[in-house]
Amino acid sequence: MAKILPILNHPNPILRKMSRPLHPDEIESPEIQRLISDMEKTMLAKDGAGLAAPQIGQNLRLVVLRDQDLEKTFIMINPQITKKSWAKAVDEEGCLSVLDKNGHIIFGNVERHKNIQCVYLDTKGKKQKVAAKEILARIIQHETDHLDGVLFIDKLYGSKKN
Repeated sequence: MAKILPILNHPNPILRKMSRPLHPDEIESPEIQRLISDMEKTMLAKDGAGLAAPQIGQNLRLVVLRDQDLEKTFIMINPQITKKSWAKAVDEEGCLSVLDKNGHIIFGNVERHKNIQCVYLDTKGKKQKVAAKEILARIIQHETDHLDGVLFIDKLYGSKKN
């Protein structure tokens, strides 16, 4: 039975660490399969568009996300963005791990590639490929950033770079 996991909040240092890839032998283990189920239940219960393993304290290259248009949940293990469009768009993002002092999600504008291609392993360890555009492309970019220790607040549109 899947359970709802606690979500870490910024500035927890786990959110800033590079996550390690999952070895193909690990993917079908009961522990990882349970983690995937728990992450999916947590994402849906919190009404998130996606959830990355570091957000629940696991520095693993694992994300769950949902495509509301297709009414489908994607499980992406070791995702790699292999192609990005030149065209970009600025839109509002929020994050289950970035909250204000009252516990509400903080939102901000972020510039992202409009279209991407991503390769990943599914829950059986099989290589998959997705061509994503618009909101799904944005969600994949946001979640894969988590795997590299990057939060959307690091990319706020119009903020000065040091």
